[in-house]
Amino acid sequence: MTNRKPTTITKRFIFTALMMISFLASPLATIVKAHDIPMSVTVHMYVKPEGNTLKLLLRVPLESMSELVYPTWGPGYLDFENADPILLDAAHVYLTEELQVYENGVLIEDKMITAYRATSPQDRSIQNWDTAIENINKPAFTNEERLYYGQAVLDVLYEFPISSDQSQFSINPTLNKLASITNTVLRFMPAGTGERVFNYMGNPGVVELDPSLMHALYEFSELGFFHILEGIDHILFLLCLVIPLRSFRALIPVVTSFTIAHSITLISTAFGLAPQAIWFPPLIETLIALSIVYMAFENIVGAKLEKRWIVAFGFGLVHGFGFSFLLSDSMQFAGSHLFTSLLSFNLGVEIGQLFILALVLPALNLLFKYVVAEKTGAILLSALVAHSGWHWMTERNDRLNEYIFVMPEINAAFYAELMRWGMLAIIIAIASWLMYELSKWISKRT
Repeated sequence: MTNRKPTTITKRFIFTALMMISFLASPLATIVKAHDIPMSVTVHMYVKPEGNTLKLLLRVPLESMSELVYPTWGPGYLDFENADPILLDAAHVYLTEELQVYENGVLIEDKMITAYRATSPQDRSIQNWDTAIENINKPAFTNEERLYYGQAVLDVLYEFPISSDQSQFSINPTLNKLASITNTVLRFMPAGTGERVFNYMGNPGVVELDPSLMHALYEFSELGFFHILEGIDHILFLLCLVIPLRSFRALIPVVTSFTIAHSITLISTAFGLAPQAIWFPPLIETLIALSIVYMAFENIVGAKLEKRWIVAFGFGLVHGFGFSFLLSDSMQFAGSHLFTSLLSFNLGVEIGQLFILALVLPALNLLFKYVVAEKTGAILLSALVAHSGWHWMTERNDRLNEYIFVMPEINAAFYAELMRWGMLAIIIAIASWLMYELSKWISKRT
């Protein structure tokens, strides 16, 4: 028995070791495979309807399709003379099923690859439709090019049958799987009009390439509505406005002032009147948090409420800049309906505000009637809001302090920026004067 025991232990040890190796090898294989996916790639895309055919041209880095084995020679150069079959496979495996094109809302099922070609990343033909088409129809590279396969890009031309080039087209390109971060530059070239450029990260969902007026109205109203509901800092600011003024009548001048103010800066930003400095967004985010803290402390100390509309107007200007940061990335999807989309987004924000007020006002009235005394409850709620706002303010201020502020160079760009600031200041001054005169007129009537 003494001779068999070590053997048994040894066998068990070997078996356990093998099991552990197998267990560890599985995630290790996953990790190695995950490293094949590049961190970031840029995809170029053209969509051009012509007659009864819609042409879609793609340029995709070959490194984002690296799970296939490409023929190479020497130290890793792409073997162009034998690469055609695998390049076509790469297009079908990684791209074809990810390109969903719709005509008048109906998915176009048929599609075919009419040309494909690997080329150098230094090739600039993709910057223009005509040169891109000319390039993809050239003969394939030879091995004299000596291009590493991981550096090559693949151009692919698709054709979709359509009923008319005047139809409404949309696309859902789920190309975000190509990399951890996929940046897409999409150029839509509608028949008879100029080029429309989209630039987005990841998968934006279905993109209306030439949206109708009603589509823009609906989409941007919905965007504004959900933006205010998802923006907890904006909701807490509204709560601070409501706590001491718990009737719709008392809130009308305050909410109206806030609405007019944020509409001014929102629309002005969309037309390029806002500062373009990189530190401006973090500054605004810090000021939004400050507005929450200020209003909360004003509620605690019991400031005079008849002038609250003035404070609401001032902070409304700040919140309008905050709204514009989201909108700036979305305006590319407005098509030719820029102003309509702006108004629709603003309308959605207002509807969202009214929805919040409709929920908050009755809840506060019930709270102060049955749970806690009005003054005590107002102080406690404001203190809780101030606590959250203070944390946001310090965190955002820390991020703001990471930026280095330098004196601007006095040149043409500086004067152009100064003119934008000046125009915005004039608009704000006129609106402030009108609000002041309106408040005087209302006070005389009441």
